[in-house]
Amino acid sequence: MSAIVSPQTALEEHRTEHPHIVQIENVLGGAPIVRGSRIAVRLIAQMYRGGDSVDDILKTYPHLSATSVHDAISYYLDHRAEIEQEILANRIENLLPKSGAQMDERGFITYLDSTL
Repeated sequence: MSAIVSPQTALEEHRTEHPHIVQIENVLGGAPIVRGSRIAVRLIAQMYRGGDSVDDILKTYPHLSATSVHDAISYYLDHRAEIEQEILANRIENLLPKSGAQMDERGFITYLDSTL
């Protein structure tokens, strides 16, 4: 991995073996993202697993290129266990308790700490 420091953000970008996928420590907790965006590989992977085509994904994220979407899918396939773990960790039922929140039967999220 090589690192690039962007003068605008001063965040360290770690390149991966996939040219369109990077990791930035303070962006989405260092999860792999599509370079030049905040789109996590896990989001592309979830759409791909759900049967969406690259064209479908591009309709959702029109600012991405087809090449970067293909690279995100390739990254997912090369790192399936890692990305599957991220998907699981980021399910709403796993995130809510960590943030001190709960979802009621209507789907409304409330925070348990009233000082927020």
